[in-house]
Amino acid sequence: MKNGQFLRENLQGDRLALTGAGVWTAADARALEAQIDRLGRSHPAVKSVTIDMAPVERLDTFGAWLLERLVRAFEARGGKVEVTGLKADYRGLIDEMRAVKLDDLDRRRGGTPLSYALSSIGENIVSVGHSFVAIVNMFGALVTAILRVLKRPLSFRMTSLIHQVDMVAWRAVPIVLLITFLIGCIIAQQGLFHFRKFGADVYVVDMVGILVLRELGVLIVCIMVAGRSGSAYTAELGSMKMREEIDALQTMGFDPIEVLVLPRILALIIGVPILTFIGSMAALYGGGLVCWLYGGIAPDIFLSRLKESIALNTFEVGMIKAPFMALVIGVVACVEGLAVKGSAESLGRQTTASVVEAIFLVIVMDGLFAIFFASIGM
Repeated sequence: MKNGQFLRENLQGDRLALTGAGVWTAADARALEAQIDRLGRSHPAVKSVTIDMAPVERLDTFGAWLLERLVRAFEARGGKVEVTGLKADYRGLIDEMRAVKLDDLDRRRGGTPLSYALSSIGENIVSVGHSFVAIVNMFGALVTAILRVLKRPLSFRMTSLIHQVDMVAWRAVPIVLLITFLIGCIIAQQGLFHFRKFGADVYVVDMVGILVLRELGVLIVCIMVAGRSGSAYTAELGSMKMREEIDALQTMGFDPIEVLVLPRILALIIGVPILTFIGSMAALYGGGLVCWLYGGIAPDIFLSRLKESIALNTFEVGMIKAPFMALVIGVVACVEGLAVKGSAESLGRQTTASVVEAIFLVIVMDGLFAIFFASIGM
C-alpha cells in the first residue's frame, strides 16, 4: 500500500466515494487514525458517503472503531453514510462498535454527581423492568413448549433431562450435605449458647427443627443451586449464543426453548426438592450432634423432643416451596443466558446478574410463602 493510504477518495459533487485498502489493525494505528481524523474534518458539503471495505485484507477492533468514528463524523454533519463490501466475519465486530453510545458517556461526564446518580437509578429501574418482561416472556415460551411436548411426547429429550438431573442433583449432593450439616451445627451451637442463660437448653431442639424444615433448609439449598447450577446454565446458554449454536438450532427448525431450556428447568424442579430433603436431614443431624456433644442432650431425648415440636405440615411447608423456587432459578438463569451478546464481558455480566437476581427472587418468594402459609394456618 503506497504512502500509507488506507482510504482512497473519489469526490463527485456532493457525493464522496471512499475505498478501503490494506490492513486496518493496531500495527498501523498511527497512520490509520491520522487519515481517518483528516477525512472526518474534510468535505463538509458532502451529502452522501459510500465506504467500500471489500479490499481491506484484515480488520481488528481498533480498525472497526476508527471506521465507526468516520461514519459518525459524516453523520453528525447530516450526511448519509453507507458501508459496503464488509466481510461476514467482521459484521459482528462492526455491530458491537455501532452499539457504543458515546453521547451517554459525554452526558454523564458533563453532568453533576446528583444528575449522574439519578440517571443511574433511572437506568437500573428500566433494566429491572426489562428483566421482568423477559422473565414473563420466558414463562410464556416455557408453557408453549410444555404444551407442544404434551401433544408429541416422543419429541421430548429424556436423555437431556437425565443428564441435567445428574448435573443438578446427584453431583450437588456432597456440597449440599456439607454446607447444610455445618449450618445445622452453627444454629444449634448458637441456640445452646444463648438459651443456656435461661435454662432452656431443650428448646434448641424446637428451634432447629422448625427453622430447618420450614425456612433454612430450602433457602440454603436454593441459594447454593442458584450459585452452582444457575450460573452454569447462564454460562452454557451464553456460550452457545456467542458461538451462534442457538441460531443454528433455529435454522434447522428446532425450538431452543424446547431443546435447551425445558430439560434444564424440569431437572431443577425434580432435583431441588430432593436436595432440600437431603439438606434438611443433614442440618437436623448436625444440630443433633452438637446438642449431644456440646449441650449434653442425648440423641433419644433430641428425637423425642423433635417429634413433639414439629408436625407434618412443618415438613410440607419447606417441600412445597422447593419446586417453585427451582422454577424461578431456572427461568432467570435461562433468560440471562439467552441475553448474552457477542463478548466475554457480556457473558460474565449476565452470569453475575443471573446469580444475583435468582438469589434475590428466592428470598422474596420465601417471604411471600411465609405470609401465605401464616394466613392459612400452616
